[in-house]
Amino acid sequence: MLISGYSESSSFNPSYRQSEPGPNGQDRLSALFSGTPSRRIQTKDHVFCEGDMLRHVYRVEAGLICTYRMMPDGRRQVMGFAFPGDIVGLGTGSDHNTSAQAIRPTRLRCLPFAVLCEAMRNDAELTATLYEALAEELRNARELLLSVCHRSAAERVAAFLSALAQRNERRGLDSSNIDLGMTRTDIADFLGLTIETVSRTFTKFRITGLIDIAQCTAIRIVDRSGLERLAAGNISRND
Repeated sequence: MLISGYSESSSFNPSYRQSEPGPNGQDRLSALFSGTPSRRIQTKDHVFCEGDMLRHVYRVEAGLICTYRMMPDGRRQVMGFAFPGDIVGLGTGSDHNTSAQAIRPTRLRCLPFAVLCEAMRNDAELTATLYEALAEELRNARELLLSVCHRSAAERVAAFLSALAQRNERRGLDSSNIDLGMTRTDIADFLGLTIETVSRTFTKFRITGLIDIAQCTAIRIVDRSGLERLAAGNISRND
């Protein structure tokens, strides 16, 4: 599971308690990670694999992680991407139900799952924050299912780019310039498309003035409203 958008805090206390009002649940979660061990991994290294026992949860400090599951026929379904500030590895069972792999050099902080559970027993606001994150994860899963089952290729790619722009905007970053970080293969496996279709769709978006492609992983959104209308199915771009 991925949790997005937590900022850094100041200290780590393995016997964390809610002692006084002030920080919200997100700040408290960040405080748990502050000072925890840091781990560096290289591109293609795994943080954990599907079926591994859930011992830690992780916050991405730098780099990029993708979570995925392998289908019975050997295909990979990417479930999501974890950017700096995101938390990955939290689940509802005793084992991880996805694999998590670095798709660029990445630095993580590692929090023992038992410490998080202890904090949740003593902090209702922290628990509520994690509950909201689980609900958001379910919404994202439904959105992915909608994209794969009902949206055209152009609508899927438009929705993907629009979501990244919105993410930048929420974090106070430039919403027009998107550093993808992932390959076309990663995007294709996330959206349920072929690599060729993803590349062809990017090219069509550039030709029709929706985006500009500076580099393979650098996209500039030229017509955001047009991109969002396409994502919503309100305008037509043939696949």
